[in-house]
Amino acid sequence: MPSIDGLNVDLKVVLGRRQMPVHMLLRMGRGAVIELDQSDDDKVEILANDHPIARGHIIVTGTRIQVEITEIIPKPTLVRDKGVTIGDGAVAAQAAMETPPEQS
Repeated sequence: MPSIDGLNVDLKVVLGRRQMPVHMLLRMGRGAVIELDQSDDDKVEILANDHPIARGHIIVTGTRIQVEITEIIPKPTLVRDKGVTIGDGAVAAQAAMETPPEQS
């Protein structure tokens, strides 16, 4: 059985997203504050190698910041006969409607 001890996974917790022009970013100095479009009650997204795997919320206890996972995001399933990757029922239904029936 192969070992996963040497496997590296880049984990990220996305607290919020903000778009701004590069010129504004370049003018920011040390200690600058970037306001996010989320409140402290909003869920955060957890990424593994830039792929969403879970959602959760932040817990601050003293000087410790923790992430509690509240939802696991199911991984996309592969429809083998069509060769299409789909993630949820809505996408699957849309793909099924757009795919013409096979001719015999």
